[in-house]
Amino acid sequence: MDLSILELFLNASLVVKTVIVILILASIASWMVIFERWLYINKVREEFLDFETRFWSGAGLEALLSNSQEDESQPIGAEYFFQVGYLDYQRLLNEKIDPETIMESVQRNMRAAMAKEQSLLEKHLPFLATVASVSPYIGLFGTVWGIMNSFRGLAGASQATLSAVAPGISEALIATAIGLFAAIPALIAYNKYISESDSLISNFEGFKEEFSSVLHRDCLLYTSPSPRD
Repeated sequence: MDLSILELFLNASLVVKTVIVILILASIASWMVIFERWLYINKVREEFLDFETRFWSGAGLEALLSNSQEDESQPIGAEYFFQVGYLDYQRLLNEKIDPETIMESVQRNMRAAMAKEQSLLEKHLPFLATVASVSPYIGLFGTVWGIMNSFRGLAGASQATLSAVAPGISEALIATAIGLFAAIPALIAYNKYISESDSLISNFEGFKEEFSSVLHRDCLLYTSPSPRD
């Protein structure tokens, strides 16, 4: 008897076929997410390293903001909450508000911007976690159902032999195999991207604190009374 995977799939029950199709679609979707997240996280990391280099190059905050705004692409990562924080800082500085109030507002807006960036970094990762955790159980359900049908088919047989049971069990086990095939890459990718996202957020936090210190010093110098001659 031909026990190729295609033949086993075609001979499987409707429930097992449905389970296999669901798992294949979940696997395809998870691989699309894996590739998309790989591109995005790498882009954010490269943009952060480039912007951090420009930030500490000594060009000045005004020049850095001007260059950032001239770029037609949407700012991401550290560059995004730099724009948010510095624009808010400039607005409040012109309103002659005390330094502490200025810095509280700037830090609050940068925290909101960072929360948005964290949300973008972790986008679609819950889907990978769901595929990783649920796929083996869906596959196991298909396997159990297929084995039940195999043994039910033996009820009317005069003699139960291995050759009679093997095809049905093989059909059923395909569901578990595909479930693991969908789950394992999704789990590996989820753990990898969560770790990389946490690392980037930690870098963002460090940059935000350093940027806040720079703004605070600048604010104190700007708002301090000029010495009399």
